[in-house]
Order: sequence, then C-alpha cells, then structure tokens
Amino acid sequence: MIVEAQRLTFFEKKQTVCPVCEGKFYREELLSGGGRLIAGELTDELRRRYEPSKKFGEVHPLVYPVVVCPTCFFSAYPHDFAALPDDQQKAAEVNADERREAISLVFPELDFTSPRTLKEGAASCFFAIMCYDFFDRRANPTFKAGLSALRAAWLFSDLHARFPAGNYDYLSKIFYRKARFYYMLSLEREQKGQEAFDTALNFGPDLDKNYGYDGAIYVAAYLDYRYGSDAQPDKRVANLQFAKRMIGKVFGVGRASKAKPSVVLDKAKEIYERIGDEIKRLSGAGAPEADGDGEGGDP
Repeated sequence: MIVEAQRLTFFEKKQTVCPVCEGKFYREELLSGGGRLIAGELTDELRRRYEPSKKFGEVHPLVYPVVVCPTCFFSAYPHDFAALPDDQQKAAEVNADERREAISLVFPELDFTSPRTLKEGAASCFFAIMCYDFFDRRANPTFKAGLSALRAAWLFSDLHARFPAGNYDYLSKIFYRKARFYYMLSLEREQKGQEAFDTALNFGPDLDKNYGYDGAIYVAAYLDYRYGSDAQPDKRVANLQFAKRMIGKVFGVGRASKAKPSVVLDKAKEIYERIGDEIKRLSGAGAPEADGDGEGGDP
C-alpha cells in the first residue's frame, strides 16, 4: 500500500496561465529517484518499459509530459504551451468545445486538477494532437502531433491491459495509424524544407533517451511497415520504398554509423530487411516497385 509520504508526483507551486482561456492551474510533475522508475526492456518502437515498484506499483511516465489546461483542455508540451501564436488564440478558443465533445465520447469524466491516471494521460496526448494544428512550422507541429499519437497509442494499450473490456485496444490501433501518418508526413515536409526540424527538438520517442533524427526515421519506417494499409498495393509499395530509402540512411556505411546508438542501428537493419521482404511480397501480388517518394496518405 502506498502511504502519503511516498508521493509519486507533485504540483508546482507557481501557477501556469493558459494562453487560450487565461485560466490558472498548477502543473503536475513526476518525482524522480526513490525507486519510482525501474527500467525494463526497450521495445521495437523504442518505448521503455518499466517494472512495477514495490512502493509505487505501476508507473507510467508518459502520463505527465503534456501540459493541459483543466478548463479548456488546450494542450502542448512545456516549451510550446505559452508560445501559442497570437493569431491562433481565437481559433484555439473556438476549438475548445470540439475538444470537450471529442474526448467525452471516450472519457466522460476527466480531472486535470488531481493526480493524473492513465485516462488523463491518454487524453492529454489526444488534446496535443488537436492543439498542434494551431502552431506554426517553427514549433515542428507535424512531428509533435506524431509523437503525441504514438504515445497515445502506447497509453491506450496500457489501458487495454488494465481494462480489457473497454475497447481501448481499438483506440490504440487508431492512434498507431495516426502516428504513422504524422511521422511520415513530418519526414516528407522536413526533406522538402516545409518544416525543418529544430536542432533542439527532442525526438524521444520515450522520455528516457532522445534517439534523435535517426530514431525518428526508424520509428517512421517501423510504423509504416506495421500500420500501412494494403488496400492499394501500388501505393503501399511506394510508401515502403520511401521508408526503405530513409531507413537505409540510418545505418549507412563506414564511420558515419559508428557514432549512432547501436540499438537504433541494429533495429534499423532488421526493419530494412523486413520492409524489403514486404515490398517483394506486394510486388509479387501485382504492385509495381516504385522508385519515387511515396506520400504519407490519410491516417
């Protein structure tokens, strides 16, 4: 049993002001140390699993990173929350009703003034996807929407493990597909100069380590391989060709690859081969092997 002295989180003493509704609230932060986080395996999606703690039970760090206004549900990562462009504040305010209505279909009751649960964590990522529509390209909104979608997929899968009858596995798959769409689109926009990645951008995808641009390429290729649709084999092949070329740049040849995280290199090589096999399978089914860049497609 967790006693009061063994807190998992704390609320900041200084209030945060919402740039949309001007509501004031206290942000919740995860405390570190004290055996709260016991690192486990790293998944193929570069998600860090954590072992349950005797003092704190299961801990889900991804519940806390997104700042959420408890009143209007405007949400963003800490660096962006107060940096909403002035000309988008009205649009974000009008969108508040849509945020409330959309989440009520999944979670009729949420409370961001009390310690968060998995439900608030998943909802925070959902809100972030919606709210990054109001940021300009300097904030890398496409990538951050993809990162939020991926984390939402993870948290909904955690909810499914805890509440199997809640259909959260279905929602997890939806957010995996959204993550695949946004990740691929962010790479396309970056290559075309439409949304250059900020040099200070934390690519994650989890909180324990920043795997950088190479990690983002790997995750995009992995998601495209796992969650791309086979409904149009020729388009699927074009997308996979694009993903394969991108991921080939991760492990490359010679010295260039030695400075990169070995875990990403190993996983990139494996997914590169699996994508190649998938292209061959689809091509054998009648789809041409495309050489041009594939488009991301709709989520």
